[in-house]
Amino acid sequence: MSHLFIENDRTELKSVLNDKLEREVVAFLNSKSGGDIYIGVNDDGSIVGVDETDKLQLIITDRIKNNILPTCLGLFDVLYEEHEGKKIIHIVVSSGQEKPYYISKLGMSPSGCYMRIGTGLKQMDNAMIDRLYSSRTRNSLRNIMSPRYANHSFAQLKIYYEEKGFKLNDSFLENLDLFTPDGKYNYVGYLLADVNSVSIKVAKYAGTDKYDLIENEEFGYCSLLKATNRVLDKLEVENKTFTKITGAAQRLQKQLINKTALREAFINAIVHNDYSREVPPVVEIYSDRLTITSYGGLIEGLSEEDFFNGRSMPRNREIMRVFRDMELVEHLGSGMGRILKAYDRSIFKISDNFLEIAFPFEEGYEQLTQEQEEKVSEKASEKMSEKTSEKILELIKEDNNITINELTEKIGVSQRSIERNLNNLQKDNRLIRVGGRKEGHWKIIHK
Repeated sequence: MSHLFIENDRTELKSVLNDKLEREVVAFLNSKSGGDIYIGVNDDGSIVGVDETDKLQLIITDRIKNNILPTCLGLFDVLYEEHEGKKIIHIVVSSGQEKPYYISKLGMSPSGCYMRIGTGLKQMDNAMIDRLYSSRTRNSLRNIMSPRYANHSFAQLKIYYEEKGFKLNDSFLENLDLFTPDGKYNYVGYLLADVNSVSIKVAKYAGTDKYDLIENEEFGYCSLLKATNRVLDKLEVENKTFTKITGAAQRLQKQLINKTALREAFINAIVHNDYSREVPPVVEIYSDRLTITSYGGLIEGLSEEDFFNGRSMPRNREIMRVFRDMELVEHLGSGMGRILKAYDRSIFKISDNFLEIAFPFEEGYEQLTQEQEEKVSEKASEKMSEKTSEKILELIKEDNNITINELTEKIGVSQRSIERNLNNLQKDNRLIRVGGRKEGHWKIIHK
């Protein structure tokens, strides 16, 4: 019996998909930290598996999307996994900010609103529903009118979607929740539009503080998606491969920052930033570190422990949804695990209003000048040639009639390299050729 799965207040196990799915999802949306639903797993944790996973994923996504209000697109993922040779479905549900969530056909009533209690469900009473509704987040980007609501175009966004194979229709912008309830463009639409006033700054300093600014680039005034990709390209350039020279001219190479962790940290900053105060994320590069700072701190209701454990509670579910469509985000909560795989929690600095990640540069590595690179390459080439020559002498000692083709095959280098090393050995009077090329043989000269 598997012990991978244990049912608790954050985990629901279901052997088959049944009519309780919407209630389970609603309960996790209404919880403080969301939860996971596994289909194809018995209550005791034993895996039974499911069939037709692709079809099942589509059915589940459609039910959650169409049967729950407020819309929770961007707050859930439906994943396929394999355990013990059997296929299961894993539904990741994030805590939502627009509580109470409810089953649409039953309305915002006790029969439609559920909460998670231990391993079970409980209907909310009217007092709880009223309390949650009165404290519902009112300043979500979906409800904030765009500063330029009457004049937006989305050619860049549409190109990105078409390149990913999406077929667009007249409801494209509406399906992405780019409108306020009264039909005007919202702040999400403003951020994703071809033209806006939002810019992400990438600043570079000569030292370890902000005293000597040597570069200050702005990436923005365009679709947030385009700006994000441009900054990712910039980070790729800045995250240079540096070198550490060890004994015998051996060269160890490594990028200053773990590439995967850096990418995940920046995308997380974009997705979870509080844009309602018009403060975008900032990237700062110092001589010893690179920092990424987003505004807003931890979202209300998300503890530091939940944050580090990868419990996702998207501040901007609409942006999260778009970034997942573009495959910039794999699934909810996946980014934190990739960052903590390469670094510990000490790189995070969390305050009420800001969240900063400071990536220290790898120590002992430096970027070589062209002259240094040439010297290292020359020494490495000499060392490789020396090894090849010694191997040639060993093989000739075993068989002085060995051919150049046989030397090439046995040593695993090019014929040109073999011929060059043979010539050098003869010039150094360590080897001579006795007789003709076809009938002769090699003779090692012992000094």
